[in-house]
Amino acid sequence: MFKIVPKQMFFTKGVGHHRNKLQSFELALRDAGIEKCNLVTISSIFPPDCKIISKAEGLKLLAPGQILFVVLARESTNEPSRLVTAAVGLAQPKDKNQYGYISEHHGFGQNARQSGDFAEDLAATMLASTLGIELDPDKAWDERKQHYVAGKDRLFVSRSVAKAAHGHKDGLWTTVLACAVMVVD
Repeated sequence: MFKIVPKQMFFTKGVGHHRNKLQSFELALRDAGIEKCNLVTISSIFPPDCKIISKAEGLKLLAPGQILFVVLARESTNEPSRLVTAAVGLAQPKDKNQYGYISEHHGFGQNARQSGDFAEDLAATMLASTLGIELDPDKAWDERKQHYVAGKDRLFVSRSVAKAAHGHKDGLWTTVLACAVMVVD
């Protein structure tokens, strides 16, 4: 049986404004650089031995019409000044042979940092629970070392990408998106 296991992944984000909601999403995809692909949303497993590459490097690997697997967070509003946010977080054991978790978060009233931090906490909590570990993200985060400490010896690294924007002043649709893009060779 043929298995599709991505070997590379990159993060991207975007924002778009338009009088039509769908077109604001299209403009956000353009801002993120992935508008030329057919997106298939997937759930939240970061494969073992998957390498995180830069957005610039990842975009060079894409072709028009390509099927592209993404973990996607998106939010829209047509209310002037309303703050919308979208974030994708990754939690990965330091052991690259284990799988990690990707989480998506979208909502209102959070800036990009708050949204990104929340997405990272979600991913770390989900990963810990699959390993049978209780994790309180507020207590497990080691600010100095920039990783999660869970259980006796397990360490998690995390990162996120987030985009926040205020609704357009003229009531145009504003769409923000953040995604983890899986590259399949």
